[in-house]
Amino acid sequence: MGCCSNNGSGTGPFAQGRELVEFVYQAHGGALRVQRIPGGGLKTACQACGDGFILTTFVGKCPACGGVHAVSPPRCGDPANIQYAGKDFLLPEDRLSA
Repeated sequence: MGCCSNNGSGTGPFAQGRELVEFVYQAHGGALRVQRIPGGGLKTACQACGDGFILTTFVGKCPACGGVHAVSPPRCGDPANIQYAGKDFLLPEDRLSA
């Protein structure tokens, strides 16, 4: 079964919050996180600070506060599916400089 199968189980691409962000970040050996979301991205509001921004890749950060958000490919047609990792979450590359 592929990582993006539509099984609706609540895990993998259907997880919520930090679990989804970590799943998408690691999917396909890390290649998915930097792929562009079709259609130019998803307009959303940061779930941490409320500022508006466009999530252009499957994992991205709010430009205002750095809050980490993600959406999985099978759910990227609707901004309501964007998940937030939580206020204390840092991407691995950000942990090195913290």
